[in-house]
Amino acid sequence: MAILNSLLALLDSRSFSTVWYWILLFGLWSVAGRRVIGVPVEILTRARGALRSGRAESPEVMSLLDWLSLTLPRLQLGRTEGAVFLAISGFGLSSLAILGFFYLLEAAQALTLLLLPFFLLFWMRIYLVRRLTPLMEQAETGAIPVSHLARQAVQQMTWHHRFISLLSIVSVTATAFWGTIWMIRHPFGI
Repeated sequence: MAILNSLLALLDSRSFSTVWYWILLFGLWSVAGRRVIGVPVEILTRARGALRSGRAESPEVMSLLDWLSLTLPRLQLGRTEGAVFLAISGFGLSSLAILGFFYLLEAAQALTLLLLPFFLLFWMRIYLVRRLTPLMEQAETGAIPVSHLARQAVQQMTWHHRFISLLSIVSVTATAFWGTIWMIRHPFGI
């Protein structure tokens, strides 16, 4: 019973009132917004500019396709691995949410608000990889032209980057709103 009490005491530490939590939140979203499935946003922006100017086989576009050929195989998740990951992460997140919002543990609330958007972002990345992988395979066999692959990849990756930006804004706003409410209700941490 002493171990359970010490674990609950650890989870009940002050989270929303510490600057380290907010530095971690902003830092994680800053890092998440710099890459789209492992491809730097600068590469995506250059390829999008080259496609807009009509240069479908420019070095910028080929650089994007090279990045995709390197990152897509590493991000593929099979059905068995996906189910196991979904079960474990779903259990972990729901446990944190119950500890945080039912038993009112501040650190569990903070972790839930921190991890839940990244859970959604992870599955959006897997979805994007599953959409781009068949296109990449078709372009490698010559079934579709490289310009079509480049246009589809840039379009889908641009939408994914916009989703990351929107998700980061909503996540930080909701976390700040909930953290403010928590600190107003519990000014001394109790």
